[in-house]
Amino acid sequence: MAHLGEAMTVDQTINAWLAPIADWLGKVVFFTVPLAGADLPLIVVWLIVGGIVCTVAFRFINLRGFRHSARVIRGDYSKREHPGEATPFQALSTAVSGTVGLGSIGGVAVAVTLGGPGATLWMMLAGFLGMSLKFAEVTLAVKYRRVRADGTVTGGAMYYVPEALGRVGLPRLGKFLAGFFCVAAIGGSVTIFQVSQAYSQVRAVTGFDQAFVFGLVVAVWIGIVLFGGVKRIVKWTDKLSPFMCLLYIVACLVVLGVNYANILPALATIVREAFAPDAVAGGAIGALIMGFRRAAFANEAGIGSAPMAHATVRTNEPMSQGFAALMEPFLDTIIICLLTALVIVVSGVNQTSANVGIALTSDAFATVVPWFPKVLAVVAVLFALSTVLAWGYYGEQAWMWLFGEKKPSRVAFRLFLCAMLSIAATFPLDQVVNIVDSCSFCMAIPNIIAIYLLMPELRADLASYWQRVVLKNGEGVVNVA
Repeated sequence: MAHLGEAMTVDQTINAWLAPIADWLGKVVFFTVPLAGADLPLIVVWLIVGGIVCTVAFRFINLRGFRHSARVIRGDYSKREHPGEATPFQALSTAVSGTVGLGSIGGVAVAVTLGGPGATLWMMLAGFLGMSLKFAEVTLAVKYRRVRADGTVTGGAMYYVPEALGRVGLPRLGKFLAGFFCVAAIGGSVTIFQVSQAYSQVRAVTGFDQAFVFGLVVAVWIGIVLFGGVKRIVKWTDKLSPFMCLLYIVACLVVLGVNYANILPALATIVREAFAPDAVAGGAIGALIMGFRRAAFANEAGIGSAPMAHATVRTNEPMSQGFAALMEPFLDTIIICLLTALVIVVSGVNQTSANVGIALTSDAFATVVPWFPKVLAVVAVLFALSTVLAWGYYGEQAWMWLFGEKKPSRVAFRLFLCAMLSIAATFPLDQVVNIVDSCSFCMAIPNIIAIYLLMPELRADLASYWQRVVLKNGEGVVNVA
């Protein structure tokens, strides 16, 4: 057993070394202000206000554009001769792989535990607002992407942030903020939390107790796919994302089917406790803050991550993929999160179980069929793999912007990421998780600044696109001039 003691010593040493960095980042990035007995992180306010501004500025495009979004995803407006590497569905699948992850399972359970069932309603509202924010950032990513001589494509906030700041006479600041975004994206790409959570669920239901082997398998698989480039990534994600979502939805529907008599009371509880003054600490405001905070983690709207995947789409109309991106927050923060919350509430485990996170969701499945947690373990692994894969691609794009696109540079990043993932399940590196989360949310600062600065341009592009494409095809009746 000496090796276990040594492992813990290594873990404790790493945590102690990283603690000052993690604490400092946490205090800065997640700085909170007290509000009605609850702590409100200002970075969450930054994201939610961004969603509100975009929803109003684009006149509720999250509602009006829904029908057109479905047609874009179906491929009605994409042709093989258009520049790009992926179909709209493949680009969406890659982006969904990064967002529909364990935050939509364990994150909802955390929200229900700490914010009460009412937090679910506020998560859904945040998801609704996030649809407009996602529309804006993805449109900009496709508009300002770079198409290389060999036909491959790269894009993201690191390209449109300098453009936005250059428009107001601050090109150097734009370059700095783009570099800041890339450094944060590289830090956020080390998705240790996802691998660790997946391993925890697998170990809980199977007894498999080989953390390093689990991490090594994940690292090898991710490495194989990443070394195949974006075409291999989209080849995997356009199959993996729909499958994992469908599998989880079916599992949720089975639990809800068994507890069908409790569905309406559960919905009533969610709505009632969203506004109850004494439901949780901080009352309705506490539930709202927790719901918005978990939604920000779940759908990543405004973070600037997903635009890097959408930038690869084959299209000559940048705004079309902005419409496709509307579906991301709808799927992960409205559909998946609602189903997860309903499963937890109808089963009653939020009142009877002491577990939190994915373990609480697992308990909910176990109330129907004892072996259901094994299904959740499969889903958790799929979600973890897809999230790690998508963020691996994001990190590589940021790395290449900073260090060049030559093969040695790309190989260096892939080896670094695989090395980190191989030990992800071995140590409960709390401080690393804090650093990764902080890096991810730092990306939102330059990203949303650029969206605000380019807002007039986006509104003009939307008015033109709506007339030329949407109204021309009889899909809408409202002008947005």
